[in-house]
Amino acid sequence: MFGALNRFISRLDSDSQTHQSKTPRDAAGFHVLKNTNQELAIEPWFDFIVGINGRTIDNPDDNLFATEVRNCAGSTISLGIYSAKGQRIREVYASIPVDPPALGLSLHWTPLTATEDVWHILDVSPNSPADLAGLLPYGDYVIGSPEGTVKGESGLVELIEEFVDRPLRLYVYNHEYDVLRPVTITPSRSWGGSGLLGCVLGFGALHRIPAPLNEPPNAPGETMFEAARPSNEDGRPGSGISEKKLFSPSTTAPSEYSSNFLVPANTQYKSPSPPPPLGGAAPQNTHHKSGRKARAPQNAVLSMDDYFNEGEAKSKEMDGPSTSRASDGAVPPPPKAGGGNNASRTSPQPIPDEAQDTT
Repeated sequence: MFGALNRFISRLDSDSQTHQSKTPRDAAGFHVLKNTNQELAIEPWFDFIVGINGRTIDNPDDNLFATEVRNCAGSTISLGIYSAKGQRIREVYASIPVDPPALGLSLHWTPLTATEDVWHILDVSPNSPADLAGLLPYGDYVIGSPEGTVKGESGLVELIEEFVDRPLRLYVYNHEYDVLRPVTITPSRSWGGSGLLGCVLGFGALHRIPAPLNEPPNAPGETMFEAARPSNEDGRPGSGISEKKLFSPSTTAPSEYSSNFLVPANTQYKSPSPPPPLGGAAPQNTHHKSGRKARAPQNAVLSMDDYFNEGEAKSKEMDGPSTSRASDGAVPPPPKAGGGNNASRTSPQPIPDEAQDTT
């Protein structure tokens, strides 16, 4: 099951220029130890020459390989390069000069499995020797040391034990940045934690060097995206983003305005209904019931003053005319009996005799 899955993943990863290498245990090639030709894209330690001019190199005799190169002086040859980064094979074209007819490489016949002796940094404890040396978890791989040859799973451990409390030089490759750097570390048992280095190492098939990333990740403190600032300040130089492009007003007005369309106060917009005719009466709305006064169409948006004036007019209309008629000039009615004045409370006087009618 897992074999079928691995074959399926290998087919997905293959393309026209690079393909997955089987790397059998007995496969070998000319290991590149040094490259003095700056125009030749071949990396020391990581690359092996396994083919030339479309043929696989199966003879470890370096004289045969040198003869083939000299025979192609003044022309271009193709080299099959196996890379330990991702365990892939690629094709590289190299121009052979006439004098001298050489590639500028130092080579040694070596099995391809020689680059499998790498140790993956999985975890680093704070304030440990590995932390002080600058080792990075998950991205760093220890590929060797100038102090001696390290082979097998216990090769690095044995070398570290020989340099307790002494500086040890290591070659460390980081696949995220695709760089190889020397690191000096001092193993110690008294740093305050477990282990001589204070880091967790991984070894084996699951910890091979992967193919490098196309783009390195951002360093600590760098931002991945630059957000546009909603202000009147000029954009940062080199950002390629201008304020006018981000906040340019729309030149196309909406055809219809829904009931949810909000317009700020004291802001006018073009009403979708036609304006009333000039000099004439406002058209009556035939949809209103009889007896209701038809309103002239108003602006969709009123200012605050117009809004209060309209409310005051409606309030006066609802109150109706005043009940006081003093301004009409009519005579006020006589006071009722038992009213509030003193004359109405006196008893009636008898009529004198000489004033009586004798008829």
